Amino acid sequence: MIPLLDLKAQYRSLKPEIDTALARVLESGQFVLGPEVAAFEEEFAAYTGGTHAVAVASGTCALHLALLAGAVGPGDEVITVPFTFVATAAAIEYTGATPVFVDIEPRYRTMDVSEIARAITPRTKAIVPVHLYGHAADLEPLLELAARHRLTVIEDAAQAHGATYHDRHVGTQGAFGCFSFYPSKILGAYGEGGLVLTNDPAHAALIRQLRDWGQAGKYQHVVRGFNYRMDALQAAVLRVKLRHLDGWVEARRKHAAQYDALLANTEVQVPTARPGTRHAYATYTIRSSQREQLRERLRAAEIQTDVHYPTPVHLQPAYMHLGYHAGDFPEAERAAREVLSLPMYPELSPEQVETVCRAIRASVPADAVESRSSG
Repeated sequence: MIPLLDLKAQYRSLKPEIDTALARVLESGQFVLGPEVAAFEEEFAAYTGGTHAVAVASGTCALHLALLAGAVGPGDEVITVPFTFVATAAAIEYTGATPVFVDIEPRYRTMDVSEIARAITPRTKAIVPVHLYGHAADLEPLLELAARHRLTVIEDAAQAHGATYHDRHVGTQGAFGCFSFYPSKILGAYGEGGLVLTNDPAHAALIRQLRDWGQAGKYQHVVRGFNYRMDALQAAVLRVKLRHLDGWVEARRKHAAQYDALLANTEVQVPTARPGTRHAYATYTIRSSQREQLRERLRAAEIQTDVHYPTPVHLQPAYMHLGYHAGDFPEAERAAREVLSLPMYPELSPEQVETVCRAIRASVPADAVESRSSG
């Protein structure tokens, strides 16, 4: 079996470092926030080039608090994409605001910036681009448009640790950058975790209060806050893993290049990196008009795959109240029918990549799958 992700292999490669870090926290008796979390915040900010980093309990918490710090609230509208994990839209609704969707670009599968202007209304307060699969959204024109309309940009970088846009880390170019450390992420904890980057010290101070019951000091609740604190064990794990992040991203990029080469003469559409970006390949996600048949054949060959994501948010039952319908976002809907994520993790071997590609080449007739050049 070739797994989609192998966290056991990653742990085995780091076991002495991880075990030492966990023992350090257990011996300290400080299990929530504290010096371990503060050290991780400093190290992550230094890694990305961000000014202030605030660690929280999950990526969803990061989005929620960034939106609140950006003064998003009831009656406001926030523009984002429907082709994302549901947390992007959920966090917007947590503030009382309304998600407003725009379609994605077919080639890069991130927000179609040309669609944003027509979605802006007097109620629009913010834009949340999603850096999907480890690939940056097109930030430069988006930030220019946002500046013209005085809108806050909150980057959903949950899948994009180590990815760059014009030589700068994603998550550092909008007003806020939000990261998830769910175990399956490029930089994953051994549980839940998240973080907000911002260059504004006032925003950082507010988010620190909001994550810890709105406290300015112990039992001094100056704003209505939440229990969104990161625990020290997760911070300790993340501090170890952060030291390996660049190496892991380069390993993923090497695997992606091998996939690209071995699938070059098939009709499967491989992922494309936008010029000026470093794709971090949180997933290696191909497209096929015969996705389910291909997935079944790979399953029979004992190759795990996944679909990120089979139903766009605007068609999810929980979000039908937003009033969207099938056909409203054709590129997002088409992607949801065609995307298929192949095994991708740093410890993947070249032989395993070759096995996956050989199975795809044997499974996919040339006229049965979407052309690489289409879309």
